Amino acid sequence: MREKIGQCMIIGINGSSLTAEETDFIARENIGGVILMKRNFSTPEELHELTREIQSIHRRQADRAPLFIGVDQEGGRVARFRSPFTEWPPLAALGKLQSPTLAFNASYRLGLELVAFGVNLDFAPCLDILTNPANTVIGDRALSSDMETVSKLGSACVRGFMKSGVVPVGKHFPGHGNTLLDSHEDLPVETRVWADLEARELEPFKRAIKARLPMILSAHVKFTDVDAELPASLSSKWLKDILRGKLRWRGVTVSDDLDMKALTKHFTKAEIAERAFAAGNDILLYCNEPDSHQIALDAVEKAVRDKRIPLADLMAAHQRILELKRDHEIVASPKSLAEATELMGHELHQRLSQAIRAGQVPADLLEAAGPPKSEPPSA
Repeated sequence: MREKIGQCMIIGINGSSLTAEETDFIARENIGGVILMKRNFSTPEELHELTREIQSIHRRQADRAPLFIGVDQEGGRVARFRSPFTEWPPLAALGKLQSPTLAFNASYRLGLELVAFGVNLDFAPCLDILTNPANTVIGDRALSSDMETVSKLGSACVRGFMKSGVVPVGKHFPGHGNTLLDSHEDLPVETRVWADLEARELEPFKRAIKARLPMILSAHVKFTDVDAELPASLSSKWLKDILRGKLRWRGVTVSDDLDMKALTKHFTKAEIAERAFAAGNDILLYCNEPDSHQIALDAVEKAVRDKRIPLADLMAAHQRILELKRDHEIVASPKSLAEATELMGHELHQRLSQAIRAGQVPADLLEAAGPPKSEPPSA
């Protein structure tokens, strides 16, 4: 049981290399993945060695499955890896150009650089509609304020990431685009009725699911007309009844960071872990606070043993995660450092990024479908 719970967690680490304690914890507890933050990356060489080191642990784990190595790399202001990696514009710049082909290619190229360095999971794209123009939390992270644009281009981004070998994570379900509060600081509350949410905010997620999106991230936002007590990330009404029931979601659900103040101001860490898993999150995400990992493992294990969480739910979540890792053949090691460095900040990627910033749809750059290293130097 304990090993299965560990596979259902993605955790942060402290520095640009693993400590002995972190290595032992990930191996012993069968942890499913690691999320990288800015603090974990000083040089490309360090990043390359870190992802190689992380992946080497899976041979010591109970499941022997490659680890997810994830990052928030949306483009714009939410990008953990910057120069010498290609710095992509925010999604809003893509939205203005109204080109699914361009959205596909930009995501594909972004993904190629991540995969080269052993990163196989990207917490992107945002499928939020910028319903409230005063929403600075999402702002230019959204493709558009237009539902059809977000639906069409968001699905194209999903396909581009998957072609590159990266597992994309659609976020923030069921939509963070009408809020004002930042869920990092407190719990946003939405009062719109279910009919409006279903007709507008859910549409990009429905379309992304049809595009075979493999993972969805749940939002720390309370929608009072659906669940007056709990935010979506802790709500079985949202994650089981609506997402899995009504939308027929068969993929993996991951929580937003469970140490965000939207939750910690209202619940203990143990309560958060138990409620998040019971609600229907297959993966519990912890980005920054090392003590949370152990608390979460203990809390979920106790809840399963006490039958507050059905053992069948744990088994199903564990199975979905392993099936995703197997079916998507997630990258289990970085390319050689020379190959990775060749892809990082590639000239073609830089030109494509600059064209998007300039509001252009460069037909010549979109013709290239293969990895840049196979193209002539002039490309």
